[in-house]
Amino acid sequence: MTRVVVHASGELLAAAAAARLITALVDAQAEHGVASVVLTGGRTGIGVLEQVRRSPARDAVDWSNVDVYWGDERFLPDGDPERNETQAREALLDHVPVDPERVHPMAPSDGRFGADAEAAAAHYAEVLATKASPATDIAVPRFDVLLLGVGEEGHTASLFPDTPYVKEVERTVVGVHDCPKPPPTRISLTLPAIRAASEVWLMTTGAAKAEPVAAALAGAQPVDIPAAGARGRNKTLWLLDAAAASELPTGG
Repeated sequence: MTRVVVHASGELLAAAAAARLITALVDAQAEHGVASVVLTGGRTGIGVLEQVRRSPARDAVDWSNVDVYWGDERFLPDGDPERNETQAREALLDHVPVDPERVHPMAPSDGRFGADAEAAAAHYAEVLATKASPATDIAVPRFDVLLLGVGEEGHTASLFPDTPYVKEVERTVVGVHDCPKPPPTRISLTLPAIRAASEVWLMTTGAAKAEPVAAALAGAQPVDIPAAGARGRNKTLWLLDAAAASELPTGG
């Protein structure tokens, strides 16, 4: 099931997505005892986490029973302000009682694997495999909600158009090189890993995103618009502001 929800502004989108995320985590914990979320970076993704932190409903979530993963990461030193992990910790994770053992960041470029992005990606794939759920047909955990952004050329996670990484069908995590946006080296979940999530939420704002959003929802090939290949097992949710939705058939 694919749904499109359009909000008047990016600020409203972030606040509404935060409320939606809190509800999804609470519901998952009611059903399974634990909840699992895959975080994304970018202005909207981090903005949602900031809104979760500020929400009066924040503590409805049992944060000690939330498993936290990342969909992609900039392969930079630990603590670098451009890392998705650093931004997520500052926006939310440092402010709620998460269990450090349940928080699973991707390795930094100055970590145990040094500058070897392939080794870091392989290790993250192993982390996912050790938590693998029988609910999925691939070696990843049960992801209740997987958050993604969408780039101006249609990239999602760190999967860019017409690259080997967006075409990957075997591995769950890849080291990504020569990205058209800095930094050039990243680590990313692949489309098969993303598609194992129960729900995938693609969140984006701005008129520059309108064309790739419309193309993805019109059925573009993932090699051309990687976001078109991101979908959940049960639900795919596009959360847009009016500008990003402006080229959809129904307008924005």
